[in-house]
Amino acid sequence: MSFRLLHLVVGLLTLSVAECVSTHRRAATGCNQYAGQLNQSISAASTIECGGQNVRWSEYAAPQPGVVVKIGAEDDVSKVVAFASKRNIPFLVQGGGNGWANTFTLDGSGIVIDMSKLKEITFNSNKTEVTFQAGVTNADLVAAAWNSNVRASTATCNCVSILGATLGGGLSRTQGPYGMEVDQLLSVNYVDGDGRKKTVTAKSDPDLWWALKGAGANFGIVTSAVFKSYLVPQEENLAWTGALIYDPSKIEALMSAIDDLTFEAEMQLDFYFVANPPAYEPTVVMLPFYLGSEEAGREKFSSLLAVGPLADSTAVLTYDAWNAASDAFCSKGGRKPSYAVGLTTVDPAAWRNVWDEYSSFLKQHPEAGTTTILTECYATSKALEIGSSESSYPFRDVKCHAVAIPWYEDASLDGEANAFGQKVRDYLAPTAGTSGLQAYINFAHGDEPLEAIYGSSLPRLQRLKKKYDPKKRFNQWFPLS
Repeated sequence: MSFRLLHLVVGLLTLSVAECVSTHRRAATGCNQYAGQLNQSISAASTIECGGQNVRWSEYAAPQPGVVVKIGAEDDVSKVVAFASKRNIPFLVQGGGNGWANTFTLDGSGIVIDMSKLKEITFNSNKTEVTFQAGVTNADLVAAAWNSNVRASTATCNCVSILGATLGGGLSRTQGPYGMEVDQLLSVNYVDGDGRKKTVTAKSDPDLWWALKGAGANFGIVTSAVFKSYLVPQEENLAWTGALIYDPSKIEALMSAIDDLTFEAEMQLDFYFVANPPAYEPTVVMLPFYLGSEEAGREKFSSLLAVGPLADSTAVLTYDAWNAASDAFCSKGGRKPSYAVGLTTVDPAAWRNVWDEYSSFLKQHPEAGTTTILTECYATSKALEIGSSESSYPFRDVKCHAVAIPWYEDASLDGEANAFGQKVRDYLAPTAGTSGLQAYINFAHGDEPLEAIYGSSLPRLQRLKKKYDPKKRFNQWFPLS
């Protein structure tokens, strides 16, 4: 390299660094300028952080706000939204911070409205309804329900925000008997793009109610909600579950068994391709779940057991321990650009290709040893019985939701990690048994066509978007406009 060229490169790098520093300074300065004004309108329970780190489950394509407002009082949400909208400041609401898609555009000029401190949970007198705020996670609601001799519908990861998952549909271990999480909603407290508050129900505003239940992030902010809850004494609130470990040579037999399996209301299944430390040797893990006794559970999942696991750690667990196996997934940070496919059929040959791709990726990149292929399979009868006319969530007939999760620290691996995720999706999508790619919004990557996310609900959702969010304030999560 010539001296002149070297001098030019150094100069450009210096300019780039200077611009970056200048951008951050401008963002911090802007935040400091309006932080005082915001402080005058919100309660002392809420705090404003300028230039702080916004910790999320995945750092890949994560929003990079100039300011984070940590909400301590529910009424403050509408005040922050009104403040931001009046000044055309972009904003994003955040509950658990687990959303991983690449559709975020929020940068240093924007605000994250962090609702993780909103943790109130109350049951009505006969415990058939539970009211909870937007910061409540699966772990929070399970603990409250367990202590009240109640069962509430929750997802499989303890750290995930209940409302964040629900407004995209909400998969649940108990959706066999009760339907999806979105089907548990009775009412929501809602804030629109101008900061106006109201309570929304199926009767008060049927169109908005339908849109919120599946595409909620595009239509406003839900600060709290009322769910159905179900009286179940602790001594009856039990399920048979746990890990079955298999040799990879059994993949075809396992996938054939899953494809043939009819998931009755009490049944659910997770399965993983995972590499356990310290050697990070790829492993096949099945996690059957049955609402009932061990004897009945083993009978219902007999086809999986007949394949012959190398190890069996299943047991009858109480409701408050059902999600323990997924706690490792709650580790925040790192880069996790994930890719999802909805399956109505499970093709053994396709899954052999996925295994080979997974094993090859880990061999080439041992630094990505926590990379995982996760698949969740559910009973669909109750969800189909309730029907899509009740909500905008479109894929009630999907049996299994598969997601490839590359997991690593170094951004230089982004290209190969994304190529790996895309290959997994490309293996599974053609044999999924669906009319085209279908991806559950809470698992999807962000590069999919909108039809793959919103299905047949898309045209109506786009019409309603113009009515309920004409200024496009809510355009950070798989935007409809």
